[in-house]
Amino acid sequence: MELKDLKEKRALVTGGTKGIGKAIADELAEAGATVIVTARTKPEQTAHHFIAADLTNANEVAALAKEIANTFGGIDILINNVGGLTTPGGGHSTLTDVHWNQELDLNLISAIRLDRIVLPQMIKQKSGVIIHISSIAGKQALWNLNMAYAVSKAALNSYSKALATELADKGVRVLTVAPGATRTETMVKFLNGYAISAGITPEEGIKQLMAQTGGIPMGRMAEPEEVAQLVHFLVSPSAAYLTGTIYAIDGGSLPVVG
Repeated sequence: MELKDLKEKRALVTGGTKGIGKAIADELAEAGATVIVTARTKPEQTAHHFIAADLTNANEVAALAKEIANTFGGIDILINNVGGLTTPGGGHSTLTDVHWNQELDLNLISAIRLDRIVLPQMIKQKSGVIIHISSIAGKQALWNLNMAYAVSKAALNSYSKALATELADKGVRVLTVAPGATRTETMVKFLNGYAISAGITPEEGIKQLMAQTGGIPMGRMAEPEEVAQLVHFLVSPSAAYLTGTIYAIDGGSLPVVG
């Protein structure tokens, strides 16, 4: 790929102020794209155009889209990165209707809502790329840790595939990236919290969690920049014939074929 293969492209990265989202935003900007990032609160520093928005709120999504249309005329690349594990572990008996709705709204409906509002412009210009950031949890749920989260990501995978098929002849590509354990600040906090609740050291906590998923053959977590580099390739002209596929980036940890 050329270093500036995204020159003149407009990209929106949701949850683009930290972790994987920030790494993606920085990567796309380095490749020449004009990058817009959104999150609920503005960071102290950002190199990109920031718009505050809660994507679980339909009115704020509409306002976000309006500001982008007025300022940039639309977008060419959408990275649906907002999401997270917000519900307790412990299995079905610990999860209430509120928990289930909360996880589905954050990890599935927020992406559907934003896709729906930006797609008319992409279809009109007969070009665009949408990336949904999912998780390998969508294929490998841990009932005692992430049941609702895993279900929401599995639903996102299915939605993304269906949308890709619908849009394949309209010039819009839709792909899914499913990271495994990635060394973000949020992941480190989660691992530390898990270790404290289990009465073990953080190192033991990491080993215990990794053992539940069969371990990571490459022996380490991914770096956010590695996920960003995959996303860069998928939105670039080099990936023009790719759509509807889920790309796991997990160091070989998923113990399945495909």
